Amino acid sequence: MDIMLKDKTKLVVWPVYLDATKSRGEGRILSLKDSVKSPVLKEIEKAASELSLAPVVEADKSYPKAWWSTGGRVLVDKKGPKSVIVKQIAQKINKTRGQK
Repeated sequence: MDIMLKDKTKLVVWPVYLDATKSRGEGRILSLKDSVKSPVLKEIEKAASELSLAPVVEADKSYPKAWWSTGGRVLVDKKGPKSVIVKQIAQKINKTRGQK
């Protein structure tokens, strides 16, 4: 399913946004204490589902700053500011990882 980015009801969540191993310059938008070490699409999708954000995984997409590596992205419903949603997803992932 190809969703155009012109869809104003969706937000793009790139794994790099919440990756503690990346710098702000590389695209991380969360503080280090809120970040997750090397998040994977499955975790982001699961966390977004738990937050009822109707995630859509696009595994074949490449983050523009790192166009050579196809890490994929997750589209989620826009239910608030991007920074808040990304932080909530990271918190869910950290919580899930803590239970393992």
